Amino acid sequence: MPENIWPIIGVDESGKGDFFGPLVIAGAFVEENQLPRLAEIGVRDSKKIADNRILVIAAQIKKICVYDVVVISPDRYNQLYRKIKNLNKLLGWGHAKVIENVLTKKPAPAAISDKFGKDHFIIDNLQKLGREINLMQKVRGESHPAVAAASILARAEFIYRMKSMSDAFGMTFPKGAAAQVDNAGRNFVGIKGEPELEKVAKLHFKNYQKIMS
Repeated sequence: MPENIWPIIGVDESGKGDFFGPLVIAGAFVEENQLPRLAEIGVRDSKKIADNRILVIAAQIKKICVYDVVVISPDRYNQLYRKIKNLNKLLGWGHAKVIENVLTKKPAPAAISDKFGKDHFIIDNLQKLGREINLMQKVRGESHPAVAAASILARAEFIYRMKSMSDAFGMTFPKGAAAQVDNAGRNFVGIKGEPELEKVAKLHFKNYQKIMS
């Protein structure tokens, strides 16, 4: 299926590889005549853009595009993961939810997302509106401007939620899943207690076992 279908809904997520913080999925409705403006403000793969710049670009995207953002908080994420027991299925549900939400605001003939698993993970969760569109999943999907726009929206919301969480608990939560995350987790449990970890972290990560060992 060709990728130059317009308008199109790009979908991407942030927080999937981060022990701390929520999982955020965003969708951006992009029309062909918006491409020059998106390029002008610097829309590209969010992983190549500094966090402070992400926040600026995301605010501009929201003025240009119809969009939607779904945030799955850590405690809700843990509830869903215990039930679903599969991250790709959880991502599929979130991507489908965003697509449906955007379609209620503006119809589109197609949607495109970064490929994270089998196509049916999203398709199985699409409802009436979603089943009427063409769905594409692309390896390195952020090379498509609509997915890039969605990736920036998702990353900006993740950054905002991480700051809010840090403010609420009076602690800094590092991103990612490396050794400094384990150290922060042990510090958090030492101060707040293990039950509170459910509210700030994704407990199926290997980091959890390292923190509690």
